[in-house]
Amino acid sequence: MADELVHYDVVGGTATITLDSPHNRNALSAQLRRELSDSLAAAAADDAVRVIVLTHTGPVFCAGMDLKEARGAGAGEQGVNEFPRILEQLWTSPKPVVARLAGPARAGGIGMVAACDIAVAVPEATFAFSEVRIGVVPAIISLTVLPRLNPRAAHELFLTGDTFDARRAVEIGLLNSASDDLDGEVTRYVKALAAGGPKALAETKALLSRPRPATPSDGFDEMLGLSAKFFAGEEGQEGILAFAQKRKPNWVPQD
Repeated sequence: MADELVHYDVVGGTATITLDSPHNRNALSAQLRRELSDSLAAAAADDAVRVIVLTHTGPVFCAGMDLKEARGAGAGEQGVNEFPRILEQLWTSPKPVVARLAGPARAGGIGMVAACDIAVAVPEATFAFSEVRIGVVPAIISLTVLPRLNPRAAHELFLTGDTFDARRAVEIGLLNSASDDLDGEVTRYVKALAAGGPKALAETKALLSRPRPATPSDGFDEMLGLSAKFFAGEEGQEGILAFAQKRKPNWVPQD
């Protein structure tokens, strides 16, 4: 559709979700939020999708909430009330999500980057938690950003709102990579992720988000059950057989 702000496309097991609202720097307007949430739901429900790539058109990945829509609205009518659903969809997606940034991200845009499993940007991309500069709090995005960031850097950047570059974003844990070959780097991650078993990837994502037990001994019984279940399961047995036969498992997309 010509008037859609988010495009959804599936090729070779990869669902590409593209933010296409460059006139307002891909700000999180009501329409964009709705279409993005719908696209994430479609990717999660499609068995043919193995990996999700979240990308954009225009020079900016995402500028955060649409401030024009926020002006004059009461607390109950603010668009930010709908944002947790999108962050939750990214964070808990059973399919790995790769963020592809060819330009800057600000505020809520960084929250989405942090909610993705892998994040890659061009070296010239910049970032800023700009909320305090306009008198608001980076409250919702803190739930996805703070688990990624070095605590000292989080205090500095949340409180100052200062702009930082992609190199520092890698150093503090926000990005996995800053690369001049953006598409090549994204493709490398997509292929690596698609090599994993779909059910194993989904369960491993859930594992990474679980609270850690106080000691390893406190978690061994539960983890033993989970491990044995997957070793004996259909996917695990296919992977073991494929290894013995020196072939790719049946879930790996064809080249």
